[in-house]
Amino acid sequence: MERKLTQEQSKVEVKGFEAKYYDLLMNVISFGTYPFFIRKAIKSIGLKEGESVLDFGAGTGRNDCLMLKYIGERGKITGLEIGEEMSEKFKKNCDYPNVELLNKRIDEPIGIENEYDTVFISFVLHGFIQERREKIIDNAYKALKENGKFAILDYNEFDPEKSFFIAKYAIKKIECPLAEDFVKRDWKAILKEKGFRSFKEFYFYKKYVRLLIAYK
Repeated sequence: MERKLTQEQSKVEVKGFEAKYYDLLMNVISFGTYPFFIRKAIKSIGLKEGESVLDFGAGTGRNDCLMLKYIGERGKITGLEIGEEMSEKFKKNCDYPNVELLNKRIDEPIGIENEYDTVFISFVLHGFIQERREKIIDNAYKALKENGKFAILDYNEFDPEKSFFIAKYAIKKIECPLAEDFVKRDWKAILKEKGFRSFKEFYFYKKYVRLLIAYK
């Protein structure tokens, strides 16, 4: 019998040394490719001048600063982040008049409805048990305007046992057990059940990472 997964097994809430040097660590563990990858992924979302973005698990603000290039001064970004250390880095890194940071959990009701053109979440969704992931998806759907898009940047779907050894090692040894559960699920089917109607996909790192865009 498989052991039931619990939220306590997650590594999604980054603290301490890892939080302090998070951006640098991402660069190092990706062998220097992360800055190029994240710029390409953000560009692929298709953000436009004047649009509004809600960032679930905004972290250090690195992604939000990149988004500003596309939405400009007339756009706005709202980041949601509960980590104290990550929030401090966000405020230093992305201090702009049209960017705000709110202390809200993304797996609990956030009280935002029909307000944003895009909801973005990057390498966060895999770190929750399925029940909480579905609450996050519900929050995204409610927060979006009609025809808005939910951009999920995370691991793609694959069988770790049949994958390239680096991907298998990352999922089984570096990541938490929740990540292995995440990559085995059909996310387009789940999103359709939540009301999303169509999708676009962009792949990175030999298709082990995917930007999945779901339209409301």
